[in-house]
Amino acid sequence: MGIERDLSSPLPWRRSLRASRDRRGAQTRRRRRVLRGRAGVTLAVATMAFAAAGAVAQDSPPASGGSSAGSGASGSSVSAIQRALGIAADGVYGPQTRAAVRRFQRREGLAVDGVAGPATLAALGLSAGGGGSTEPVSDTSSSSGGSTGSSGSASATLSRIAQCESGGDPTAVSADGQYRGKYQFDRATWERMGGSGDPAQAGEAEQDRIAAKLLAQRGTSPWPVCGG
Repeated sequence: MGIERDLSSPLPWRRSLRASRDRRGAQTRRRRRVLRGRAGVTLAVATMAFAAAGAVAQDSPPASGGSSAGSGASGSSVSAIQRALGIAADGVYGPQTRAAVRRFQRREGLAVDGVAGPATLAALGLSAGGGGSTEPVSDTSSSSGGSTGSSGSASATLSRIAQCESGGDPTAVSADGQYRGKYQFDRATWERMGGSGDPAQAGEAEQDRIAAKLLAQRGTSPWPVCGG
């Protein structure tokens, strides 16, 4: 004979409701613990990534957009700078390289900070992304006629100026003979920036170097029409 139950009694229903609530509460607490655990892992990963990014900014060679080549940097970009300076290319931006950069900056009339920034790179004939020679880096030097922002933009600016001034022809001479070469230098400016002889007879690389130096010092103001 089965056990008779009082179906009119509310006790079984209340017990079932309480058990259901207990199960839902336990599930809610488990979900919260899981979410807290995931949040902790995410925070830890984010913290480690931030710390790693800081270490890269301190110790790695410059990267696109906004750091500078200075003491502690290393890599092929530093080797390119060292070769342009005429010193041993060991790929390490140490005291010897910093001193060589300072000497070059002083000789070229740039801000003497020992940092190979856009103005210094341009004066060395290096450009961002050009055959892997170096990368864009920051520089503290400024120009009175406008700033180029990075060595990549400096290279693009010079290319635009050359096309406008001479169609990119290193041997071009203006109709009156006053302006000469790829960037249409007058002789006084050419000589003041370290050039010698006739600009239109100088090698294209030398014209590029002198133009980069002029751009770094004075911005686009020496080219009032084509520099705008």
